[in-house]
Amino acid sequence: MLIDKPAGLTSHDVVQRVRRTYRERSVGHTGTLDPFATGLLVVLLGRATRLARFVEGQSKTYLAVARLGVGTDTDDATGRELPPAGRNSVVERDEIETVLGTLSGAQQQRPPAFSAKHVAGVRSYRMARRGELVELPAVSVVVHHLELLDVAGDLVSFRTTVSAGTYIRAIARDLGERLGTGAHLVSLRRQSIGSLDVADAIPADQLTPETPLLPALAVLGHLPVREVDRESAAAVAHGRAVPDGESSGLVALVEGGRLLAVASAEDGWLRPRVVLEVA
Repeated sequence: MLIDKPAGLTSHDVVQRVRRTYRERSVGHTGTLDPFATGLLVVLLGRATRLARFVEGQSKTYLAVARLGVGTDTDDATGRELPPAGRNSVVERDEIETVLGTLSGAQQQRPPAFSAKHVAGVRSYRMARRGELVELPAVSVVVHHLELLDVAGDLVSFRTTVSAGTYIRAIARDLGERLGTGAHLVSLRRQSIGSLDVADAIPADQLTPETPLLPALAVLGHLPVREVDRESAAAVAHGRAVPDGESSGLVALVEGGRLLAVASAEDGWLRPRVVLEVA
C-alpha cells in the first residue's frame, strides 16, 4: 500500500499502525523517511515484504527546502547549529542555480553523521549522539535531476530526483558549503519512488481495516511482465526455472494477473529470485 506519511511520525510508527489496522505481523516499508519529512512511504504486507529490494532501489523524487546561513550537526532543522560559515545568507538566485548545477550527476556524496550507515557495526547516528566524531566515507550516488524552484530570503526550494542511497540533507549541506554560507534542510517531501506517486497514497490517519490493499504487482511497475501458463506457474511456485527466449534482466511472472514471482532471465531461462505464490 502507498501511505502519505505526515511530519512527526517515524517510518516505523507507520508500519506499527498498519500492523494494528490489518492485524498483520509481517509488515515492512521501502525507504525510510525522517520524522520531520512527509510524503510517499511504500508499505508491504505479508509475503509481499519479499519485494522490498526490488522497490527500494528505484530512483526517488523529493521537494525540499534548505535554509542558508547556518549548518547543523544533523544537516537538518532537528540538529545543533554549527558556528557561522562567515558569508551573508542572502545570495543571488543565479549563483544558487549555478551551484545547484554542480551538485547534479554522478558523484561521491558524504552521508550525514546522523544517519543509519554502519561504522564498525554501529549505526553512525548512535555514535554521533554519544558525541563521538563520525566521518563517514563518501559513497557513489546519482542526482538525476536538480531544479531550483524558488528563493525567498534565506530559503531555497528545489525538486530533485536521485538514486537510492542519496541523502537530500547532504545536498542542502553541500549547497551551503559551496556557497560559503552554510545550510541545512528544513522541509522534505517525497513525491515518488519509481512510478509510484504520492498522489495515489492514503494519508496515514485515514487508514481503516476497510482500506483496500493494492495487488503486489502494483509496486513493480518498473519491471516487464511475463504471463506464464498453468504448467509453468506450477514450476515457478516450486522455485524451478522455466524456459524463455525473449526476456532480459528482472521479470515479473504472472498467471491470470496474479503475481507469482520475480525472476531473472539467464541463458534462455527465467529463474525465480523471489516466489510469492506457492503450490
